[in-house]
Amino acid sequence: MSSPQNPPHKGPERLNPPELSPPTGFSHAVVATGSRLVLLAGQTSLDGDGRITGGTLPEQFARALTNLLTALRHAGGTPADLARVTVYTTDVPRYRADARELGRIWRELAGRDYPAMAVIGVARLWDEEALVELDGTAVLP
Repeated sequence: MSSPQNPPHKGPERLNPPELSPPTGFSHAVVATGSRLVLLAGQTSLDGDGRITGGTLPEQFARALTNLLTALRHAGGTPADLARVTVYTTDVPRYRADARELGRIWRELAGRDYPAMAVIGVARLWDEEALVELDGTAVLP
């Protein structure tokens, strides 16, 4: 129940100024207020036994995002609480080519409340077989 002392949690406010290029799959700015900051470690497509799964970037992205959201849920959050996500990939051209499929995966797993995001190309990740890694920051009420 909400009251003036305990207002309903609205989640981060997404801002996309009309002067900037229209965002696709991210928000230009996210204003977050809350009482708990959750810093989410980088997640790759590791399974419960510590093995990289998935041979394609979309397969690995889906598992990495699932892992990130699992950590967030255990901290008491939901995808709508994500304020920032950084994607690290070993193949930016492949990431761009797969962008439509990656967007579909994001919407399926995390919905349409996009955080501020960045995609960064890297030479390699900790596990050599990993093609993508995601880390994030969430703000909970």
